[in-house]
Amino acid sequence: MLKIDWRATALERSERLRQQLVQQAFILSTIVGVLWLIEIVDWLFLRGALDGQGIRPRTLAGLQGVVLAPFLHAGFGHLLANTIPLVILGWLVMMRRTLDFFWVGFGALVLSGLGIWLFGGAESVHLGISGIVFGFFGYLLSRAYYERSLLAILLGVLAFFVYGGMLWGLLPLQAGISWQGHLFGFVGGVVVAYFQVRNGTNRRSVR
Repeated sequence: MLKIDWRATALERSERLRQQLVQQAFILSTIVGVLWLIEIVDWLFLRGALDGQGIRPRTLAGLQGVVLAPFLHAGFGHLLANTIPLVILGWLVMMRRTLDFFWVGFGALVLSGLGIWLFGGAESVHLGISGIVFGFFGYLLSRAYYERSLLAILLGVLAFFVYGGMLWGLLPLQAGISWQGHLFGFVGGVVVAYFQVRNGTNRRSVR
């Protein structure tokens, strides 16, 4: 007869969960730390010069901003407004699998950046990580729709309950806001969710 030490098994699961949470906290805190360090250096030493390195639509030099823009912000108020939803929505994405944070972030970065570059206003400069934040939001909502598992629905409902007002940011309602970045970042999250569910990846629940 097979004897299972349920107590040891529970301790192992608890330890794995603790290690996973520590890893996720390290990833999020490192990204946030880098964002704030860049903004502090720009404010103290460069007098805001980095703000000019964002995405400049339909210019060859502006293509570099596709990669750089998420790390640049127009002041500490702008950065703070992005930091909190980045941590909360990013962690919700990580709850299924930590690697999803990077897949969704990459998809949102590319589509958001290219969308801005193609459709952004002439003579404008676009900064901020909000495109990736909207990618996380779009991923959580669309994952709930495509997969329709209990976990996916719970995460989608939670994201909508906390940040449902972000949907207004997909529309050109406020001057000075890069709604193109929001819209295409959101689409990036939707695309990642679609292909993950279609390919049957990451079908597991949090233990």
